[in-house]
Amino acid sequence: MAGVLALVGGGEWTEGCDFDAELLAASGGTEVAVLPTAAAFENPDRAVTTATAWFERLGATVRNVRVLHHRDALDPANVDAIRGARFIYLAGGSPLHLRSALKETPLWNALVDAWEDGAIVAGSSAGAMVLCDPMIDPRGGAFTVGLGLVSNLAVLPHATDDIAAHHKRTFELADDGLVLAAVGERSALLRDTDGTWRAVGRVSVWVDGVERDIGALPVATPPGS
Repeated sequence: MAGVLALVGGGEWTEGCDFDAELLAASGGTEVAVLPTAAAFENPDRAVTTATAWFERLGATVRNVRVLHHRDALDPANVDAIRGARFIYLAGGSPLHLRSALKETPLWNALVDAWEDGAIVAGSSAGAMVLCDPMIDPRGGAFTVGLGLVSNLAVLPHATDDIAAHHKRTFELADDGLVLAAVGERSALLRDTDGTWRAVGRVSVWVDGVERDIGALPVATPPGS
């Protein structure tokens, strides 16, 4: 049975992300494997430092799985670290870089295997976007290919009010039946182990331009999950 999946809208590891304590408890462990990949061209070490301080308050340690480029996702040590993790967290940053670094790599396969074996997987902002397919291209709001841990779901992170107006092009280009999840900072769309979805904080879900209740969303997950 797949573990809990958390799609976070941004502002990770800051005051208000109380759902992290729940995710940590669900993992059954005291270590979080952090992938700072999306922040490779910003300040990946600062992201890990922030995560370390945050999870220390929750009684956990952070393992820096320093995958910054595609070649790092081929490193057996990094692959083993993710395969053995019980809580994996993808930091925010550039979704396009994150996708290119992880796509069709042993590390991505290890993440999928770990999740299907019950590990908790969380992604914030870019991390949340890339876990889905399709993925919204930040350069203009059109759709591109994501990594597809879940499909028929696209995440709009850092969401505020007037979602449809602020993301008009994305709404216009969305295929019929595609779920658009607008997730605010320090908020999360959670998929529980039984396959149902729920929201923590500012989250709204839209299908065909109409806001829907969050529950059994029409999304797909890999076989066996």
